[in-house]
Amino acid sequence: MVHKGFGLARPGILQSLHTFWDMSKKTIVEFSRYPVAFIALFVQVFLIILMFMFAAFSFVAPGTGAEISRQFASVMVYGLIVNLFLSFTVWEVGFSIREEQFRGTLESLYLSPASKFGNLVARIFAVLSWTAAMSAFAIFVVGMLVGGLPAKNILLAFGVLGLTISGFLGIGFLFAAVTIRLKESAQFLVSFVQFFFLIFSAMFFPFSALPRFLVDYVSRWLPVSYSVDAFRSLLIGLPEGFPELMPLNSELVIIVLFGLFSPLLGYLVYRWIERKARATGTLGEY
Repeated sequence: MVHKGFGLARPGILQSLHTFWDMSKKTIVEFSRYPVAFIALFVQVFLIILMFMFAAFSFVAPGTGAEISRQFASVMVYGLIVNLFLSFTVWEVGFSIREEQFRGTLESLYLSPASKFGNLVARIFAVLSWTAAMSAFAIFVVGMLVGGLPAKNILLAFGVLGLTISGFLGIGFLFAAVTIRLKESAQFLVSFVQFFFLIFSAMFFPFSALPRFLVDYVSRWLPVSYSVDAFRSLLIGLPEGFPELMPLNSELVIIVLFGLFSPLLGYLVYRWIERKARATGTLGEY
């Protein structure tokens, strides 16, 4: 018997996993067609690292000990890692919907019985692997420049990073919804939010470098700030003054809540706007 909605397919866990892999493979194949873009991303990360490293060390007092220099470099590069995951997750989950509209394939994807949630998440499967490779590259380069970076509490730090990426998915879902409504204009909003978090979540510098009123009235209200603070504080060994915003246990509670509820809320908003777009016939409109 053939189901009128699924044809010969048999919906279930194995079928869902197979479909998820096929959707992820589509993204991998697209990336593989542009090898120059891969090289350009590595060069871009390298240049960003050098730019911030030399700019920061130009303000370091002469005679500063190697341990202080390594700690400062660690704060920067571990914040960069969080920034990389945020940037690629938001762009790939959020703005890739716009790319599907541009190609004219979004509506056909929605006519298939494949999971809509899986369709969104599969977009970052390859990107996360690529971002992890660039993060390892960044740690290696900075470590060579400053004589090695501290890497302590690795398991807990990776747990924080995993929950943070989960939270970023929720932000990506929100931007996917915004993209459906705003079309091409959404890329300016994505760029603004990316730089907003870069500055006010202190991704390339300690929170102490920000004016106190900005920390109290902006940074402390952003869950991403606690992810950045906890992740790098754990990896540098929780020295005196770290974490900077709250005690570690309090920050971990916020990070867990961010990782659990952000994807849920973001996806609910996405489905709400997506259903409205389908009802008005503007889902695949360019």
